[in-house]
Amino acid sequence: MAASDGKRDRPEPGPRPSAGPPPGPTRPEFWRSPLRGPWLTAVFGLVLLVGVTLLFVTGLLSYVAYNPDLAAVNDQTPDKGWLGFYLFSWPTSPYWLYRVNQGVHVVLGVVLVPVLLAKLWSVIPKLFEWPPVRSVSHGIERLSLLLLVGGAGFEFVTGILNVQLHYIFPGSFYVLHFYGAWVFIGAFVVHVASRLPRAVRSVRRGSAPPEAGTEEAAGLVSPRPAAPTISRRGALGMVGLGSLALLVVTAGQSVGGWWRRTALLAPHGQDPGSGPNGFQINKTAASVGIRPSDIGPAWRLTVRGSGRQVILTRGELLAMEQHEAALPIACVEGWSTPDQLWSGVRLTDLAALVGRGTGTPQVLVESVQRGGPFTSVVLRDNQVRDHRSLLAVRVNGAVLSPDHGYPARVIVPGAPGVHNTKWVTRLTFGEPA
Repeated sequence: MAASDGKRDRPEPGPRPSAGPPPGPTRPEFWRSPLRGPWLTAVFGLVLLVGVTLLFVTGLLSYVAYNPDLAAVNDQTPDKGWLGFYLFSWPTSPYWLYRVNQGVHVVLGVVLVPVLLAKLWSVIPKLFEWPPVRSVSHGIERLSLLLLVGGAGFEFVTGILNVQLHYIFPGSFYVLHFYGAWVFIGAFVVHVASRLPRAVRSVRRGSAPPEAGTEEAAGLVSPRPAAPTISRRGALGMVGLGSLALLVVTAGQSVGGWWRRTALLAPHGQDPGSGPNGFQINKTAASVGIRPSDIGPAWRLTVRGSGRQVILTRGELLAMEQHEAALPIACVEGWSTPDQLWSGVRLTDLAALVGRGTGTPQVLVESVQRGGPFTSVVLRDNQVRDHRSLLAVRVNGAVLSPDHGYPARVIVPGAPGVHNTKWVTRLTFGEPA
């Protein structure tokens, strides 16, 4: 028998098996929940579509309420460019507009947290799909997804920390939340444009999951599901109950009054007790460094405009004609008070002291507070001219407490709380800030 040449004993070379995903979450069988599927993801996504859209609109309106184009002290966002476009002059009527807008913005943001977490849970297998990038278009989609998830987390976390007055992040919340919102909404628009038709089809098909591995399964249906312990509709109900619970323990801070007791997630400890001055504040006089000498007998109010200047003692301010206005305080953190009865001198009357009573212009309001944001603010002319806009010296029939701005504070209908400057020492009418 002829000797073998050795070649026939070797197996014929064939195609090398393709490398599969590494062990762990990149493999579809790693994810075993029987609840995941296009229908559940689509329902959560459509709820977020409505909720996030409303959040963005109320956020834009909140930005407008600061009159950001009026002066640098109103909006200190650096290099905002065209992102800081201005919509319209913030109105003073209805006087509760900012209170309602910011209440909706903050409460809705908290209520949507369970929906957001449920949506992220439902699509988490997609975050680990293998290979991570298959093409240029797929890479762009993955990048938008990264910006979407990161932006959503950043906006919700910083927003909730702001509600709690817990500023553990570096820099200004105002600036960080502003830029974070634009990153998030940009990725959100891209995601909606690419996914909305599929989401609508999934909802119409119903909750029965498609077969794993098919195009309809969208990489969400497990090929090796575990036994279910709850239905998909039951999962929706649990998420809905979580949102309802957050509504109950949050909304009271925006409603105010007795309902504030139900606001378990609202910041506490800033209520100065009972009596005429017993309503919510953000910062006490001591916490911002107001000294007794700053607001004592030596305090003076300087009014400037048209090259003229008038200096008033508190007694002279009290001797001027006093007016009343029932207005709330509403802050960016979402809390607000019921209407309080303020009394003091109209801003138009103070402008008249320096010859600016007719066609009263904008005014720069400055506080004796030395540090921190919004120690000064510029109010637009329509705000100054409103007959309810006062330099208040009393509230609910009593002298202002130091924590509420003694010896005098601004109160303007419809303005954010930080624009109702406390411990006012100077008003400058009509000159650039």
